[in-house]
Amino acid sequence: MMNNISTISVFFLSGINEMRNYRPTLFFFTLMCYCLIILVNMFLIVMIILDNTLHEPMYIMLCAFCMNSLYGTTGFYPKFLWDLLSPVHVISYSGCLFQALVMYSFACCELSILALMAYDRYLAICRPLEYHTVMTKHRVVKLVCIFWLTPVCINAVSAALTSRLKLCSSFLNRVFCANWSIVALACFPADITVNSIVSYLIILIYVLHAVFIVWSYMYLIKTCLSSIENRAKFMQTCVPHLVSLFTFIVILLIDLMSMRFGFGDLPQTVQNFIAIEFLIIPPMMNPLIYGFKLTKLRRKILYFTIFKVK
Repeated sequence: MMNNISTISVFFLSGINEMRNYRPTLFFFTLMCYCLIILVNMFLIVMIILDNTLHEPMYIMLCAFCMNSLYGTTGFYPKFLWDLLSPVHVISYSGCLFQALVMYSFACCELSILALMAYDRYLAICRPLEYHTVMTKHRVVKLVCIFWLTPVCINAVSAALTSRLKLCSSFLNRVFCANWSIVALACFPADITVNSIVSYLIILIYVLHAVFIVWSYMYLIKTCLSSIENRAKFMQTCVPHLVSLFTFIVILLIDLMSMRFGFGDLPQTVQNFIAIEFLIIPPMMNPLIYGFKLTKLRRKILYFTIFKVK
């Protein structure tokens, strides 16, 4: 048994072992999925950056949303694709902590941007006279930067706390590194009190984000019921946010429950899909939802692709 952290330089990702019989097929579909994620997100990012008519708060936030998707998926797909081709599935200790940092900060930033989108829609529909004063382009850019740097910093603290633990195993039963999975390898009796406090604090912060989003949309729905014009605005601009929010939160809750409580009775393949679904469905689905639901963006897409609608 390993009883000192200095003896562990790499982690073995044993969750991939169950995929050995169909790795070529999985590699092909994973590569196609990653290429599609890059394509749809980059397409929207470039379109929004190059078109001055899309330099509005809503589209700036959508651009940040797509950038965050590329950030999170880049932390997973290249390594996963390499592991599918490699006979040995290892990752360095520092690389594992870094990957965990990217995964967690990606998820937290996703929720932060959704909260900012909810606030933007609240102002646009419920307080339209104040909207252009409060939600200026420069302020939105600053808020997006803050909302991305904050989860990176707080999850870096969590990763630093994890790095101080003595570990007694180097086997992670996952396809990628997650902070709490590393903490679970700590030698008994290990003092993980501070790790738990920081972890629950991070969860609390982003649960409050979710509560704010739910309250915002409940207030929006109540406001929009009394006005046909506001109802149309809500259906056009808020429905994509709600679909993204619902999908992301459900997927994230399932993944958190699997890490905290374990789904040991499920086949390893199912556990692997549960672990990575938040890196497949939202990054691929969100650009498509927003691209075809938001009228101005849909017209731009059609203009650049097929119909050249002006």
